[in-house]
Amino acid sequence: MAALSKEVVSAPVSARRKVMSISQREAMWGWIFLSPWIVGVLAFTAIPMVASLILSLTNYNPIHPEELRFIGLHNFARFLGDPGMLQAAGATLRFTLIGVPLSIIIPLGLAVLVNAKHLFGKNVFRALFYMPIMIPTVVGVMVWSGILNSDSGWLNRVLAVVGIEGPRWLQDENWVVPAIVIMGFWGVGNAMLIFLAGLQNVPTELYEAARVDGAGAVYTFFRITVPMISPVIFYNLTLALIGSFQIFVPGYIVGNGRGDPNGATMFYNIYLYKTAFDFQDMGYGTTLAWAMFIVVLILTIILFRTQSRWVYYAGGEE
Repeated sequence: MAALSKEVVSAPVSARRKVMSISQREAMWGWIFLSPWIVGVLAFTAIPMVASLILSLTNYNPIHPEELRFIGLHNFARFLGDPGMLQAAGATLRFTLIGVPLSIIIPLGLAVLVNAKHLFGKNVFRALFYMPIMIPTVVGVMVWSGILNSDSGWLNRVLAVVGIEGPRWLQDENWVVPAIVIMGFWGVGNAMLIFLAGLQNVPTELYEAARVDGAGAVYTFFRITVPMISPVIFYNLTLALIGSFQIFVPGYIVGNGRGDPNGATMFYNIYLYKTAFDFQDMGYGTTLAWAMFIVVLILTIILFRTQSRWVYYAGGEE
């Protein structure tokens, strides 16, 4: 009888040990499957970030590594008084102020268009609006450079037909940034699809109730559609804001890598690239990179802090 009771008591213990061993094996396999991602983050993100932070405190020049020395916060003090950086930051800020609002308005408008019930061939339009995003950025910029050519581009020729003298899009410092923003509209298909998914998830009962109450299309759009898709707007706005500070390829091609005309296309990323790789001032280049990271991080945090005032989540608070 005593032996039987021991077996009964020991059974749950052995079961618990078996459960623990299964949990441990699951955890082990989980770490194994995560290991490629962890190695990638460490090798290509975390370690390079730490290394760049260390380099920002030095005068590192890859051509003369033997002259490496620690200079503390000298690069950051230089950053605050750098006129080239201020010009590049101004060009980037101008692009952001023009491009970010339009990068929300235009794809949202296209999504509303292709979501219309009575639009003929809307699936074709969806494909056509999305297809340009498959084209490499360099090719798209070169195509648009021809379209916006002040002498032979068809856009100015179309404007001339209606009696409007087109600007010198790529040669006038006042028009080159709007021209680059126009080039960016070539790739709004991805944002359009995200907006389209949000529009299709708005409950139709809300629209039916609004129609019963006599609400018009404009009122319905701003009082029902926009609040219901505000999380999607917030998502696209965050991506657009971060992407605007990373503008590089269009400005580099249009400005010939020199910021033409008159420094208008010398965006921050281009200035960073030239400082670090053309002038081989890697220490100061990493300082520029960290400054941009800090600014974008602060703006993103502000954006997340303000979302509670205008972003509506149907399932409750975030």
